Amino acid sequence: MTCPVIYIMGVSGSGKTTIGQKLSVIAGIPFFDGDDFHSAANKEKMKAGQPLNDDDRKDWLLRINKLATEQAGKAGAIIACSALKEKYRALLSDGIENSIRWVFLQGGYKLISERIKARKDHYMPESLLPSQFETLEVPGNAIIIAVDKSPEEIVRRIMGELAL
Repeated sequence: MTCPVIYIMGVSGSGKTTIGQKLSVIAGIPFFDGDDFHSAANKEKMKAGQPLNDDDRKDWLLRINKLATEQAGKAGAIIACSALKEKYRALLSDGIENSIRWVFLQGGYKLISERIKARKDHYMPESLLPSQFETLEVPGNAIIIAVDKSPEEIVRRIMGELAL
């Protein structure tokens, strides 16, 4: 038997970590932040204002897939991960496709930009936001949630949509 793996995806600043943590507490499913799985080199590259390319992301995505595969055999997982392209989502779900649920936190550029500017102590600068929106391929198989509501409202909606 496999347990659900719920990916909370979207561009940087969409609220993936906040929503994932709150959903984890309510649903009783462990939370993991995909940012924690980036290499030091990737973090430094982003901090320097350079967007990651597909090669930069590959090992990161494979590490997260390994975690997701392990957790699918345990208690499941809620994982915050940008998962911007379809091919990234394919890597993230490889081998556990039937366990995966996607939640896409969707927001407009202006709102997301304001959120990033207000963040403290995060390596992702606002200057990289355009590259995030350029890279984003909106998923066709995800629950799409607008991020212009309170975190509590967003989590309630996700709980209802996923029947948790």
